[in-house]
Amino acid sequence: MPQDTELAVRTIGISKEFFGQSVLEDVDFDLRWGEIHALLGENGAGKSTLCSILAGLYHPTRGEMMLAGAPYSPHSPHAALEAGVGMVYQHFRLVEQMTVAENILLGNPDVPVRMTASGLAGRAREVMDRHGLWIEPTKYVGDLAVGEKQQAEILRLLNRGVKVLILDEPTAVLTPREAEALFAALRNLADQGRGVILVTHKLREVQQSADTVTVLRSGKKVAHQRVDDTTTHDLARLMIGDDLEPGSGSVDASHTTGDKLLELHSVSVVSDAATRPELDGVNLTVRAGQIVGVAGVSGNGQRELAEVITGLRTTTSGTIRLRGEDISSQTIGGRIKKGMGFVPEDRLTRGLVLGLEIEDNVLLRSQRDRGFRIGPFLRLSAINQWARRLIDRFDIRGVRKGLPISVLSGGNLQRLILARELSRQPALLVASEPTRGLDVGAAEAVQTILKAERGRGVGILLFSGDLEEVLGISDEVVVMYEGRVVASRPASEVDVAQVGRWMAGLT
Repeated sequence: MPQDTELAVRTIGISKEFFGQSVLEDVDFDLRWGEIHALLGENGAGKSTLCSILAGLYHPTRGEMMLAGAPYSPHSPHAALEAGVGMVYQHFRLVEQMTVAENILLGNPDVPVRMTASGLAGRAREVMDRHGLWIEPTKYVGDLAVGEKQQAEILRLLNRGVKVLILDEPTAVLTPREAEALFAALRNLADQGRGVILVTHKLREVQQSADTVTVLRSGKKVAHQRVDDTTTHDLARLMIGDDLEPGSGSVDASHTTGDKLLELHSVSVVSDAATRPELDGVNLTVRAGQIVGVAGVSGNGQRELAEVITGLRTTTSGTIRLRGEDISSQTIGGRIKKGMGFVPEDRLTRGLVLGLEIEDNVLLRSQRDRGFRIGPFLRLSAINQWARRLIDRFDIRGVRKGLPISVLSGGNLQRLILARELSRQPALLVASEPTRGLDVGAAEAVQTILKAERGRGVGILLFSGDLEEVLGISDEVVVMYEGRVVASRPASEVDVAQVGRWMAGLT
């Protein structure tokens, strides 16, 4: 490991502009060899942009970078990788039809063109032994758990000689046990002398795993200090600029619920391509004025359950009732008319049309409403006024006339989806990962909106991989494992450790 300087990475006055708008402004950032450096900031603060610049995806508008004491200006991610800088994104860059060994060694020029499967597995084992990570090298990536895929991604980069490792929200889809294993592996890599940059919105993770923290706000650096010298409350204040309300995410113990709103009885989904049922006899109830939180490791039936309820997927057996009426065979449009709203897991591809303006996006699902039409023509003035009211009511920031919504931050995009769905006054809201990838301030805002809707009698089915969120705002917690509901308890009667065991299939 190079030791000509104690700094692995240094940025000096890095700035970046998009569409003439400043995203980063004169940011100085230092990463030392052998440390885990957390990068915090609200959505739109510029932390992902800074990491993308370091990884060669973006080019800075102004500023300089140094890598191991030498000038560093990668023109592409490949150039960054060749220089020893690699980034693990939330969506892995693995080939699922290939084995773990093939993925780890893919693209390495030192691997011979012709090599047996056993030879590849042996090479992969050497890489794993060297870095303290282990996955069965002959398994196909498509058969791995999410935590194993993440380790394979890290091993792939380490095998390419990466000295600076950047991880973007690495625990978003991990169980507590998998997260602990990941941080142990990152600590081992730091102890070997590598530099690790950790992008996360979970303040407790920073306290537990990082050595140093840098906080960005509105594209500027507002803090850089040792983690031992700060608290989670201090970090939250630095991120959003003022104090958060203590206990703002907790459930009101005096809250009461109403009649049964959504009822699932023995709902199953069996696919010919799957080795086991995607949903296996699911029973679930959501009452009016109740938040039911669904926890589980990604890939254990949560997405299928949300799609079955909202009409995106058909059931093999079982019934779904909304307000006492069987909606199992209803179309998506029919379920919306019956009072159902849906916040999809992937807001970028399934929730919004990024190339369109905000008026076009808030109109989705409402384009046939009489208030927005005169015969076959749209009433543009009414649509614009409605969009402006939603922008003000839900505090959607960064909207620019004439520009697509792709210029908005993740938190504001999520507020836009909530504004559109809740403006229709649904009786039931199915919300899949509504705060995934959001910083603490944006997540608090979304959770506040959900709790306010619960307070006016809306039933909410919340799917989230963040256990603190599930336990913090839910009245009832449902845990899924391999397509089945393995536990259902009042949130006040369980803790993170117990839910984590259920998520892993343990009793």
